[in-house]
Amino acid sequence: MVDVIRIRALANYRLWLRFTDGWEGEWDLSSLLSQPGEMVIPLRDPVMFARVFIEMGAPTWPTGFDLDPINLYMQMRDAGKLTNSQAA
Repeated sequence: MVDVIRIRALANYRLWLRFTDGWEGEWDLSSLLSQPGEMVIPLRDPVMFARVFIEMGAPTWPTGFDLDPINLYMQMRDAGKLTNSQAA
């Protein structure tokens, strides 16, 4: 099980995330936000997108939209987007 422990919204609908196992990286959500759906439409506003926070280990927005941290981790890992912050 892996959860998000730190998060920061970046420009152009990207997130910087650190996971409980020390791996971290940036993930681009622009393709997700370009999809139709009531839950993603409010996040197209950069001010709302920037209001991301962590709830129970998951990136979450005040609208109730959240991302599954395990799925997010696996997508980032498989895309080569993670680096180990604990590596020396």
